Amino acid sequence: MKDYVAIDIGGTAIKYGLIGEDGVILKRGETLTEAKKGGSSILEKTRNLIEQLLGQETAGICISTAGMVDTERGEILYAAPLIPRYAGICFKETFEKRFGIPCEVENDVNCAGLAEYISGAGRGCDPLLMLTVGTGIGGSLISRGQVFRGFGNSACEFGYMHMGSKDFQTLGSASSLSRRVAQQKGESGKLWNGRRIFREAERGDKVCIRAIDEMVEVLGLGIANICYVVSPERVVLGGGIMTQEAYLKERLEKALQKQLIKPLASRVQVSFAKHGNHAGMLGAFYHFRICRGEELRLKEDLRLKEVASQNLTDVV
Repeated sequence: MKDYVAIDIGGTAIKYGLIGEDGVILKRGETLTEAKKGGSSILEKTRNLIEQLLGQETAGICISTAGMVDTERGEILYAAPLIPRYAGICFKETFEKRFGIPCEVENDVNCAGLAEYISGAGRGCDPLLMLTVGTGIGGSLISRGQVFRGFGNSACEFGYMHMGSKDFQTLGSASSLSRRVAQQKGESGKLWNGRRIFREAERGDKVCIRAIDEMVEVLGLGIANICYVVSPERVVLGGGIMTQEAYLKERLEKALQKQLIKPLASRVQVSFAKHGNHAGMLGAFYHFRICRGEELRLKEDLRLKEVASQNLTDVV
């Protein structure tokens, strides 16, 4: 059976593995991105990972990455300062010449959206709005099995959407939540992250509860504004902070309903991402198969099961 190398490049970590042609993750691992070293370092690190993963049956290289991507060229168009000198890195040309097999590259949030649309929480929903809430806020829109890219591959940059004097991600991201709590407590931001904030909120910490409520209101308003434009059948929420589904689901639904007129409020469904840390790799694999015109024949239970795969040690 053929397999595919899948790489998911984020600002903090690079997740990597092998995926079978049936969509099952066969091997997986993770290493630090070391983003401050810049684009050429990431290119070299990714090349080393591919060399370790390639086998005789490997049919392609599937890459999910932060930043704006020219999907035809497989090149980074723009990246935030978190990854310096990343714009201009051309994965596709570099790796196809080096390894002699096809390579396809897609933005990480678009990959997450594809993963949830094809085999996750948004399966069969059209259009599907995917939002990832982390250091910033990323978004993608999937319709009829395709990512909506807009002119110049720059659609759905929802995090930059203006909300008053600031933007959506400045007000509603997980990093802004941590910053808000630290400021109100007069402590270092290094002491606070999403996991601790939710833990303390469940214990009754009023500062943490209030900060989460403020974030929820911002997310409700931002999502509602997007819904007025694209009218999605379902909104899927991902990113590390959205693992707090039990705490957030009802609050977010109420915040969103409050901002929507009745015809929209009665139709829009909110779900939380199912694929978690696998979304980028799976979405990169789906993107590759779509680009190459290959039929997707997935295991029927892939949508719900936690894939039991071989964990790889750090090979970089």
